[in-house]
Amino acid sequence: MNLPNKLTIFRIVLVPLLALVWLFPYQQFGINLGEINAGSVSLPVINLIVLAIFAIASLTDMLDGKIARKNNLITTFGKFADPIADKLLVNSMLLFLACKGMVPVVPVFIMLARDTIVDGCRMIASQNGVVVAAGMMGKLKTVLQMFAIIFVLLNNLPFELYDLPVSTILIWLACFVSALSGYSYFAQVKEYIFESM
Repeated sequence: MNLPNKLTIFRIVLVPLLALVWLFPYQQFGINLGEINAGSVSLPVINLIVLAIFAIASLTDMLDGKIARKNNLITTFGKFADPIADKLLVNSMLLFLACKGMVPVVPVFIMLARDTIVDGCRMIASQNGVVVAAGMMGKLKTVLQMFAIIFVLLNNLPFELYDLPVSTILIWLACFVSALSGYSYFAQVKEYIFESM
Protein backbone atom coordinates (compact mmCIF):
# COMPACT_ATOMS: atom_id res chain seq x y z
CA MET A 1 0.00 0.00 0.00
CA ASN A 2 1.43 3.37 -1.00
CA LEU A 3 1.80 6.45 1.24
CA PRO A 4 -1.22 8.42 -0.08
CA ASN A 5 -3.51 5.46 0.58
CA LYS A 6 -2.06 5.04 4.08
CA LEU A 7 -2.80 8.72 4.75
CA THR A 8 -6.37 8.24 3.52
CA ILE A 9 -6.89 5.26 5.82
CA PHE A 10 -5.33 7.21 8.69
CA ARG A 11 -7.88 10.00 8.06
CA ILE A 12 -10.72 7.47 8.21
CA VAL A 13 -9.36 6.04 11.48
CA LEU A 14 -9.27 9.54 13.00
CA VAL A 15 -13.06 9.90 12.59
CA PRO A 16 -14.03 7.43 15.36
CA LEU A 17 -11.26 8.94 17.51
CA LEU A 18 -12.86 12.37 17.00
CA ALA A 19 -16.24 10.91 17.97
CA LEU A 20 -14.80 9.32 21.11
CA VAL A 21 -13.01 12.49 22.21
CA TRP A 22 -15.95 14.79 21.42
CA LEU A 23 -18.78 12.64 22.81
CA PHE A 24 -17.04 11.06 25.80
CA PRO A 25 -19.04 11.72 29.03
CA TYR A 26 -16.21 13.45 30.89
CA GLN A 27 -18.42 14.79 33.70
CA GLN A 28 -19.73 11.32 34.53
CA PHE A 29 -16.16 10.27 35.23
CA GLY A 30 -15.36 13.42 37.21
CA ILE A 31 -13.09 14.79 34.48
CA ASN A 32 -13.04 18.56 34.04
CA LEU A 33 -10.92 19.64 31.08
CA GLY A 34 -11.54 23.31 31.83
CA GLU A 35 -11.57 26.25 29.48
CA ILE A 36 -9.40 29.10 28.28
CA ASN A 37 -10.61 32.69 28.40
CA ALA A 38 -9.83 35.09 25.57
CA GLY A 39 -11.25 38.45 26.52
CA SER A 40 -14.97 37.90 27.04
CA VAL A 41 -14.96 34.60 25.13
CA SER A 42 -14.45 31.25 26.86
CA LEU A 43 -13.02 28.38 24.86
CA PRO A 44 -13.42 24.83 26.21
CA VAL A 45 -10.20 22.82 26.13
CA ILE A 46 -12.12 19.91 24.56
CA ASN A 47 -12.68 22.14 21.51
CA LEU A 48 -8.94 22.63 21.15
CA ILE A 49 -8.26 18.89 21.44
CA VAL A 50 -10.88 18.12 18.78
CA LEU A 51 -9.53 20.96 16.64
CA ALA A 52 -6.01 19.49 16.80
CA ILE A 53 -7.26 16.05 15.66
CA PHE A 54 -9.41 17.64 12.94
CA ALA A 55 -6.47 19.76 11.74
CA ILE A 56 -4.22 16.68 11.48
CA ALA A 57 -6.93 14.83 9.54
CA SER A 58 -7.45 17.82 7.23
CA LEU A 59 -3.70 18.03 6.63
CA THR A 60 -3.65 14.39 5.47
CA ASP A 61 -6.39 15.31 2.99
CA MET A 62 -4.12 17.91 1.43
CA LEU A 63 -1.01 15.73 1.56
CA ASP A 64 -2.35 12.48 0.11
CA GLY A 65 -3.53 14.14 -3.11
CA LYS A 66 -0.31 16.11 -3.59
CA ILE A 67 1.90 13.08 -2.98
CA ALA A 68 -0.21 10.87 -5.26
CA ARG A 69 -0.11 13.36 -8.15
CA LYS A 70 3.57 14.27 -7.74
CA ASN A 71 4.78 10.65 -7.59
CA ASN A 72 2.22 9.15 -9.98
CA LEU A 73 0.72 7.06 -7.16
CA ILE A 74 -2.93 7.52 -8.11
CA THR A 75 -4.76 4.22 -7.56
CA THR A 76 -8.31 2.93 -7.93
CA PHE A 77 -8.44 2.46 -4.15
CA GLY A 78 -7.36 6.07 -3.66
CA LYS A 79 -10.05 7.36 -6.03
CA PHE A 80 -12.61 5.31 -4.09
CA ALA A 81 -11.44 5.93 -0.52
CA ASP A 82 -10.31 9.58 -0.63
CA PRO A 83 -13.75 11.18 -1.17
CA ILE A 84 -15.26 8.78 1.38
CA ALA A 85 -12.63 9.81 3.94
CA ASP A 86 -13.32 13.50 3.24
CA LYS A 87 -17.07 13.11 3.67
CA LEU A 88 -16.73 10.98 6.79
CA LEU A 89 -14.47 13.57 8.39
CA VAL A 90 -16.37 16.73 7.48
CA ASN A 91 -19.93 15.37 7.77
CA SER A 92 -19.20 13.69 11.11
CA MET A 93 -17.86 16.95 12.51
CA LEU A 94 -20.86 18.89 11.18
CA LEU A 95 -23.20 16.37 12.82
CA PHE A 96 -21.32 16.54 16.12
CA LEU A 97 -21.51 20.34 16.10
CA ALA A 98 -25.20 20.36 15.14
CA CYS A 99 -26.03 17.85 17.91
CA LYS A 100 -24.41 20.16 20.45
CA GLY A 101 -26.26 23.18 19.06
CA MET A 102 -23.05 24.87 17.90
CA VAL A 103 -24.19 25.17 14.27
CA PRO A 104 -27.70 25.46 12.78
CA VAL A 105 -29.29 22.15 11.77
CA VAL A 106 -30.72 23.38 8.44
CA PRO A 107 -27.43 24.02 6.56
CA VAL A 108 -26.01 20.75 7.90
CA PHE A 109 -29.08 18.88 6.64
CA ILE A 110 -28.79 20.54 3.22
CA MET A 111 -25.09 19.66 2.94
CA LEU A 112 -25.69 16.03 3.96
CA ALA A 113 -28.59 15.76 1.51
CA ARG A 114 -26.39 17.21 -1.23
CA ASP A 115 -23.72 14.58 -0.62
CA THR A 116 -26.32 11.80 -0.80
CA ILE A 117 -27.69 13.16 -4.09
CA VAL A 118 -24.20 13.56 -5.57
CA ASP A 119 -23.35 9.96 -4.65
CA GLY A 120 -26.50 8.85 -6.44
CA CYS A 121 -25.58 10.96 -9.49
CA ARG A 122 -22.11 9.43 -9.58
CA MET A 123 -23.58 5.93 -9.38
CA ILE A 124 -25.94 6.62 -12.30
CA ALA A 125 -23.08 8.18 -14.26
CA SER A 126 -20.76 5.21 -13.73
CA GLN A 127 -23.49 2.80 -14.83
CA ASN A 128 -23.64 4.73 -18.09
CA GLY A 129 -19.87 4.89 -18.53
CA VAL A 130 -19.71 8.60 -17.72
CA VAL A 131 -17.04 9.99 -15.40
CA VAL A 132 -18.23 12.94 -13.33
CA ALA A 133 -15.07 14.64 -12.09
CA ALA A 134 -14.99 16.69 -8.91
CA GLY A 135 -15.33 20.32 -9.96
CA MET A 136 -13.85 23.44 -8.40
CA MET A 137 -17.16 24.18 -6.65
CA GLY A 138 -17.01 20.82 -4.88
CA LYS A 139 -13.44 21.49 -3.74
CA LEU A 140 -14.38 25.01 -2.61
CA LYS A 141 -17.29 23.52 -0.66
CA THR A 142 -14.94 21.23 1.25
CA VAL A 143 -12.49 24.06 2.01
CA LEU A 144 -15.32 26.31 3.27
CA GLN A 145 -16.70 23.49 5.43
CA MET A 146 -13.29 22.86 6.97
CA PHE A 147 -12.71 26.54 7.78
CA ALA A 148 -16.26 26.82 9.17
CA ILE A 149 -15.64 23.84 11.47
CA ILE A 150 -12.33 25.32 12.63
CA PHE A 151 -13.89 28.68 13.55
CA VAL A 152 -16.89 27.05 15.24
CA LEU A 153 -14.51 24.98 17.38
CA LEU A 154 -12.65 28.21 18.21
CA ASN A 155 -15.97 29.81 19.28
CA ASN A 156 -15.52 32.22 16.38
CA LEU A 157 -12.25 33.60 17.76
CA PRO A 158 -10.74 36.05 17.04
CA PHE A 159 -13.76 37.48 15.21
CA GLU A 160 -16.06 37.05 18.23
CA LEU A 161 -14.08 39.79 19.98
CA TYR A 162 -15.29 42.21 17.27
CA ASP A 163 -18.87 40.86 17.05
CA LEU A 164 -18.28 39.48 13.54
CA PRO A 165 -20.21 36.20 13.02
CA VAL A 166 -17.62 34.71 10.67
CA SER A 167 -18.22 31.07 11.68
CA THR A 168 -21.96 31.38 11.00
CA ILE A 169 -21.32 33.13 7.67
CA LEU A 170 -18.90 30.37 6.66
CA ILE A 171 -21.41 27.62 7.51
CA TRP A 172 -24.12 29.23 5.37
CA LEU A 173 -21.65 30.04 2.58
CA ALA A 174 -20.48 26.41 2.58
CA CYS A 175 -24.14 25.38 2.41
CA PHE A 176 -24.78 27.67 -0.56
CA VAL A 177 -21.69 26.47 -2.47
CA SER A 178 -22.59 22.88 -1.55
CA ALA A 179 -26.06 23.27 -3.08
CA LEU A 180 -24.62 24.90 -6.23
CA SER A 181 -22.03 22.18 -6.72
CA GLY A 182 -24.70 19.53 -6.08
CA TYR A 183 -26.84 21.01 -8.83
CA SER A 184 -23.80 21.01 -11.14
CA TYR A 185 -23.35 17.26 -10.59
CA PHE A 186 -27.06 16.67 -11.11
CA ALA A 187 -27.11 18.70 -14.34
CA GLN A 188 -24.32 16.55 -15.79
CA VAL A 189 -26.28 13.30 -15.40
CA LYS A 190 -29.95 14.33 -15.41
CA GLU A 191 -30.47 12.94 -18.94
CA TYR A 192 -29.53 9.49 -17.62
CA ILE A 193 -31.69 9.88 -14.50
CA PHE A 194 -34.83 10.79 -16.44
CA GLU A 195 -34.29 8.70 -19.57
CA SER A 196 -36.67 5.91 -18.53
CA MET A 197 -39.36 7.75 -16.57
